[in-house]
Amino acid sequence: MRAPRAVGSIRQRLFYQLAGVAAILSLAFFLIVRVVAEQAAESTQDDILSASATAIADSLRSEDGGVMLDLPYSALSMLGTLSEDRVFYRVYTNDATLTGYDDLPLPNRTPRRGEPVFATFDFRGDEVRAVSVVRAVGSANALRNVIVTVAQTRLGLESTSRTITATATAVGAGFFLVATGLSLWAASAALAPIERLTSAVARRGPYDLRPVTAETPTELVPLVDALNSFMARLRASLSRTEDFIAEAAHRVRTPLATVRAQAEVTHRKLNKPEHRLAIREMIRAIDESSRSAGQMLDHAMVKFRTDTLAGDDLDMRALIAEVCDRLGATADLKDIDIRRELPDMPVPVSGDGILLQAALQNLLDNAIKYSPDDTEIVVRLEQGEELRVSITDAGRGFGDADLTRIKTRYTRGTNVGNIVGSGLGLTIAEEVARAHGGQLEIKSNQNGAGACVSLVLPRS
Repeated sequence: MRAPRAVGSIRQRLFYQLAGVAAILSLAFFLIVRVVAEQAAESTQDDILSASATAIADSLRSEDGGVMLDLPYSALSMLGTLSEDRVFYRVYTNDATLTGYDDLPLPNRTPRRGEPVFATFDFRGDEVRAVSVVRAVGSANALRNVIVTVAQTRLGLESTSRTITATATAVGAGFFLVATGLSLWAASAALAPIERLTSAVARRGPYDLRPVTAETPTELVPLVDALNSFMARLRASLSRTEDFIAEAAHRVRTPLATVRAQAEVTHRKLNKPEHRLAIREMIRAIDESSRSAGQMLDHAMVKFRTDTLAGDDLDMRALIAEVCDRLGATADLKDIDIRRELPDMPVPVSGDGILLQAALQNLLDNAIKYSPDDTEIVVRLEQGEELRVSITDAGRGFGDADLTRIKTRYTRGTNVGNIVGSGLGLTIAEEVARAHGGQLEIKSNQNGAGACVSLVLPRS
């Protein structure tokens, strides 16, 4: 049977997709946090610069027609407390610098009164952020516009930016790891119903064709419906096959039984030893043919019934007695005595009577087939923690065959010689024992002649 071609794991595909989404969200989170944090840091610096410049502008005054300034210490100290950045300032009026750094550039445009103008440029080898404000100083007839510019290097801002970047990276990486773990959990959780459905189907036996009734996600309902429909058709097909097997068994066994009965009648009427011997050989051949056909049909029947095992209340003692009676005539042809060692009282057991009879019949039939003439077969039923039905013969045994493999179908011992057989008797008994929660034990007799095969079943 050609195996389905795997095209990848749904779990892996779902995990990769969720992890990809998590990576995109983590990157977006990193960028947003970095941009917002840097803008907040830059805005804070601008606010402090503007406050410093405003404080200086508020200290301007007019005196004797000139502009005087008492530079407030707090105006510059508020900048120095935030970082190790250098601070520059310039107070400019009437085309001259009143105080501060003469080379500190003025704004490209004259600020409006009350409106700070910000600029970023290189000054004395460092990038600085500057703010300029205008303040009118003097009397109404002689107002002068004074430009106050305060600048600060951006080293502290860059340090803050690096700190923000490292923090955003760590947070983004942590977010990605957590999101990846959640993605793996989400993928497993999403596929859990499929795994439960798979497990429910996988636990079934090869012939369990009941409809799947496990809880199913909406997306899988069409698939489960299709599977149930397929199993219903297969169940109907197997039912027809079982009916065919039963009909075939009847049509094969009935003519053989009729021929055997006629041969036995003829055998009783003959007087010459050579004629009686020929008829006995013919009866044996008929038995072999009936046995082989019966075993193949029994094996097919066991396959169909093991997964729908009946749990009837049975009497194991009565089952053994019935099988011994049924095969008594076959044993008589070889002058084999079937000795029964059974309890006097009924022995209750729960199981499928048809399957148990098939197992016992195949074990006893094997013992008769491989036992020499004028020997004895012992059928013993023992009760303890479990039921043990032992059939001991004085036949050829199993030779040097591997007893762990001889229960495999169509496998026979190495010393069967010219005895016709299908190699299914032990297989049938083994499958019946397993279906009932038991086992089949095989061992050779201690004296080296014959074998003991035991059907071991749990007590009811």
